[in-house]
Amino acid sequence: MAGPATGYRPRMRTKLRHLPARAAAGAYILSSGLDKLEADDDRAKQLQVWAAEAYPQLAELDAPTFARGVAVGEVALGSALLLPIVPSPVAGFGLGVFSAALLGMYLRTPGMRREHGLRPTRDGMALAKDIWMLGIAGTLLLDGGGWATRRRRRRAGPA
Repeated sequence: MAGPATGYRPRMRTKLRHLPARAAAGAYILSSGLDKLEADDDRAKQLQVWAAEAYPQLAELDAPTFARGVAVGEVALGSALLLPIVPSPVAGFGLGVFSAALLGMYLRTPGMRREHGLRPTRDGMALAKDIWMLGIAGTLLLDGGGWATRRRRRRAGPA
């Protein structure tokens, strides 16, 4: 039981300093997912073709099913980032996988990068900018895991 009578006070599952980054990424991803839920057949096919350029196995999927799956995934991830009860390492892991997939598209799709480097072309800017989400994911994973606190406790020895 929770409350003053038991002395139990539930802990917030995320740190206050994580909320601005989680809100920015979460709102952006949730909005993108909600837009994709309304995608017509042409937009679904366009999304699938674009993704299949980087990940050829996606070409085998039905375009509306693919678009719906991406949309549902984005809505779930955006919601997880916006809900502070979801632990930061969990939200950070999901954001890391999502942003790594987008950056993989950037690295694998022809014409996204300038020759002999990582700098984006004009066409590549839309995907290259997703590096900020990978940075947020790293922060949530590293800062939210409590690893430094556990390491300090181990070094201090038994209480």
